Amino acid sequence: MDVFIMVSQLVVSLAILVVLHEAGHFLPAKWFKTRVEKFYLFFDPWFSLFKFKKGETEYGVGWLPLGGYVKISGMIDESMDKEQMKKPPQPWEFRSKPAWQRLIIMLGGVFVNFILGFFIFAMLLFAYGETYVPASSVDTGIYADSLGVEMGLQTGDHILAIGDKPLERFSDRELIREVVINQADHITVERDGRRMDIAIDERFVGIMSSSDFRNQRIFMARFPFVVSQVVPDTPAEEAGLKPGDQIINFEGKSIRFYDEFSEMAGNYAGREVSIDIKRGDGSVISREITLSEEGTIGVFPYGPEQFFDLSVREYGFFESLPAGVNQGMTFLTDQIKAFGQMFTGRIKASESLGGFGTITNLFPSEWVWADFWRVTAILSLILGFMNLLPIPALDGGHVMFLLWEVFTGKKPSDKFMEYATIIGFLIVILLVLYANGLDVMRWLGG
Repeated sequence: MDVFIMVSQLVVSLAILVVLHEAGHFLPAKWFKTRVEKFYLFFDPWFSLFKFKKGETEYGVGWLPLGGYVKISGMIDESMDKEQMKKPPQPWEFRSKPAWQRLIIMLGGVFVNFILGFFIFAMLLFAYGETYVPASSVDTGIYADSLGVEMGLQTGDHILAIGDKPLERFSDRELIREVVINQADHITVERDGRRMDIAIDERFVGIMSSSDFRNQRIFMARFPFVVSQVVPDTPAEEAGLKPGDQIINFEGKSIRFYDEFSEMAGNYAGREVSIDIKRGDGSVISREITLSEEGTIGVFPYGPEQFFDLSVREYGFFESLPAGVNQGMTFLTDQIKAFGQMFTGRIKASESLGGFGTITNLFPSEWVWADFWRVTAILSLILGFMNLLPIPALDGGHVMFLLWEVFTGKKPSDKFMEYATIIGFLIVILLVLYANGLDVMRWLGG
């Protein structure tokens, strides 16, 4: 069921993005009185799921959910309509329009993607504001997960800065961004009252930028073990634990933080242990409880956000617009930097890229509208960026040739455009197969 929800979100998100992207081509084409023969959501080789004709345009839904298209008269595109191009140019055809009009038509799709991404980010800020844990409020230090320990962090460290940038928002995603994108080479921590720098080995860039790492943690805040929810028919329910209980002692050893319990419980998996529980009224009781084979007792603890002061910023409508643009531009800048680092080999494309499986995993397993729109905004900006790549058959390829025509006054021949489009289309197909092949290999590898 979780997979169905994630796939459903992907299909709905792609449908929205494709329709609006193609509308970005369709509308300026109509404004410049250029004939649009087809407007399709998804591709329709051999047959379509649904179609109707209004005026000179056929509207439809294809069966192959790999994108969509508008077929503009007099344009060499993925339809490869060579017969039409053999006829004399007509006033309503794309090839008969001035270069600046053709340029606007081709840029319309990516323009819509960028504006949509910025707008969604802005509306999320307007509707939900911005909430985060200031690093200054985390006075308990960090719990270093296995990768964090491997990097040189220790449980109890206070992270002060990553590279030359002070840590203002407490999140290990900030560490990943600064190391992978901005090439930070050290972490400044306070340990046992001493300030020290921890050098970051370059090999961790590849680990943190890989698709397999996206849901793993490097560190988290240390927080008390307070029960939020007791799972029915578990050792915790049998022992009488209740929401609000705080576990303060395990087998005679005092516990301040959840990670201390988790670490000790792993060593007593399947065994009966003694714990002390502090109740909401301040009383302390002792219980004998049998751990599961995984070293758990059957409760959900309160997360760290319950124990630290949160910074909440609300945005008015007009205030949210520039903030959304800034958020979107930051994301785009990071993507461009990451793309450049793939060419230098610092980030491995084979470990970072992915196809529809990777994209599907961006969506949560429950349909939460805020998360759905956030991922849709990200995909819209990625779609706009990828379509701007100077590859024939993509919008960026057409723009590249149109800019050549604008600056030189020389228009590439139809035959050249035909061969360039074929080559570009093959490149795109190979990239799609490569990206989805990486997903398949990861799935087969477990």
